[in-house]
Amino acid sequence: MKNSVAAVEHALCALENGEISKAEKIIAREYPFKPFTRYARSYTINQKMMQFKKDGFIDRYSGEKLINPGVLKILSYYLPAAFPYQKNWKMSECHIGYWELCPTIDHICPISMGGSDGPENWATTSMLNNSIKSNWTLEQIRWSLYEAGDFNEWDGLTNRFVSMVQSTPELAEDPYIKSWYKASLSVL
Repeated sequence: MKNSVAAVEHALCALENGEISKAEKIIAREYPFKPFTRYARSYTINQKMMQFKKDGFIDRYSGEKLINPGVLKILSYYLPAAFPYQKNWKMSECHIGYWELCPTIDHICPISMGGSDGPENWATTSMLNNSIKSNWTLEQIRWSLYEAGDFNEWDGLTNRFVSMVQSTPELAEDPYIKSWYKASLSVL
């Protein structure tokens, strides 16, 4: 941040002296423009579940516990007015718990900044923190990476979720619950 302020100040001095070309060179050298490139990314539900297990259902950006997405949908199944679900997670129609407690995968070093799209660069985080972080590095937003949790100590209620679906088979008629049930079985 200090270097960026110094670069802008340095370029401004050149501009004040009518040296546009010099100011352009200063910016190009000291504070260059780096365009962001957006790439479509798609993870299988099993890849997501493996990452959540690896990180112990801990939000690696806040250290908070996260919950298996199927558990949240069970709440919506039984309590549609108290814990509403909306397929696109429209905030005016969907419980905030989906944003705060539902895990997703984020790239620690954004792909747009040269990060790789592989498990070595993935971190479990909440949808809310994923939205906040966006295409920024941890250094840019002054965050740090918390240690992964231990799936044996906190499984995001995965075992209880699987038990509920097994004891109430009609829950698996919901496609969202069914997909997370299958993915949960793959890591247990």
